[in-house]
Amino acid sequence: MTGHSEDETKSLSVKDVKEKRVSFPPDEEMVSDFVERRAELQQADSLTLTDIILAYKQSCEKHHVNPNPKALDQLKQVTCVTDRARCFDLSGERLDYCSCESLEEILKSVQFDFISLQGAELEENGASALLDMVLYYESATHLDVSANSGMGFSGWLSLSHLLRQSGCLWRLDACNMPMVDYAAQALSKALLTSRLTVLHLENTCLSGKPLFTLVGALKRNVALQELYLSENNLNGYQDSMQVADLLKFNNTLKTLDLSNNATSDSGLEEICDALSFQKTGLRTLILSNNHITHLGMSHLQNVLPRLKSLETLNLGKNNLENRGIHMLKESLMINRSLLQLGLAATGITCEGAVTLAEILAESPQIQRLDVRQNQVLAGGLMALSLALKINRSLIRLDLDQHLKEEKDDFLMETQKTLLSRITDLCAANATAAKGTSLQPAPPDPPDCTETTDALPTQSLEDI
Repeated sequence: MTGHSEDETKSLSVKDVKEKRVSFPPDEEMVSDFVERRAELQQADSLTLTDIILAYKQSCEKHHVNPNPKALDQLKQVTCVTDRARCFDLSGERLDYCSCESLEEILKSVQFDFISLQGAELEENGASALLDMVLYYESATHLDVSANSGMGFSGWLSLSHLLRQSGCLWRLDACNMPMVDYAAQALSKALLTSRLTVLHLENTCLSGKPLFTLVGALKRNVALQELYLSENNLNGYQDSMQVADLLKFNNTLKTLDLSNNATSDSGLEEICDALSFQKTGLRTLILSNNHITHLGMSHLQNVLPRLKSLETLNLGKNNLENRGIHMLKESLMINRSLLQLGLAATGITCEGAVTLAEILAESPQIQRLDVRQNQVLAGGLMALSLALKINRSLIRLDLDQHLKEEKDDFLMETQKTLLSRITDLCAANATAAKGTSLQPAPPDPPDCTETTDALPTQSLEDI
């Protein structure tokens, strides 16, 4: 772990006492001093929750701020000060510089699995001081700094140091704030050597130069496994070329979320060309809501048979229509890696459902198929039901549970019967899979409107 360089420290110094920064000793002394100090406290069993709360209140008095009620409530729920507590949630709390300084009494005494600073209105000096503390005390394994657009240069520089030097931080969320040039540069520099395995950058205005800067670092990164770039207005030209460049040179990424962008058919062509370079890497690719049409399926159908590692593909909320599904038919039958396929809200009717049924009848490995929010009536449900009498791998078929209007009433009753039958057939496959030690049923997808610690397999969104 290395500290701030002399030049960086000088550039960040301030004259006003109220804007002072925490000052740490050299790296070796800092680490050994903290480890020895904490060990002594634990061995002497002198660090109690009451002591921590009292020290925090005294620190607040010293810095002329009121103790944060949310922080106090969470401290009272800590059961063991020598183990990591589950969560320290300060999201939505306004943390000015003095509030940040007062939190040191908590951070130096209790470590957490997850610290949320989302929407805490962090300003430059406060953010810098607080992030330096998180590094010094190894306070978090998962950190959320989302929606803090006022962090400034010093805040991002401290975050960069934290990412490069922390030995325990594995996930960072930095969403819902613009990725300005200095932020992109600081983050990219950190990604060259950080141990992060999960990075969330949703809605950060990454399109253009920031994405170029980020990809330049990620092409050499060998630690990151999950990258979430949803809602960044990534286009089908330069941005998609950058994403393709990433896929050509990085074989460590397992999950790439590009949902809610503007990749379009032209961008999909670039991405598909690059996917052929992914021999043992990418397992999950999320392309939902990207202005993709049936024309883009011509590119996907060419690469799907050659993919050996891709397990989850989400194409939901794209206007693929029946002809798009038909174009993918042969390649999906040939592919032997895909376990989950998301086709929710893609303009499929009974004709497309019949094509999917033909694919299921031939597939020995697909475990989950999502066709919600499509106009699949009794005819399509009948085809899927018949396919499941042959298929032994599908353990979850997501369908709309409300009955759709038909010309005849008896067809409405038929829908109800078929939905029940499909559920039973999937359940039978799931039971058989458990008995033969096959992979378990894919977990429920996260609600896309809520924050979630979703695993890579949880990527067929509820939409």
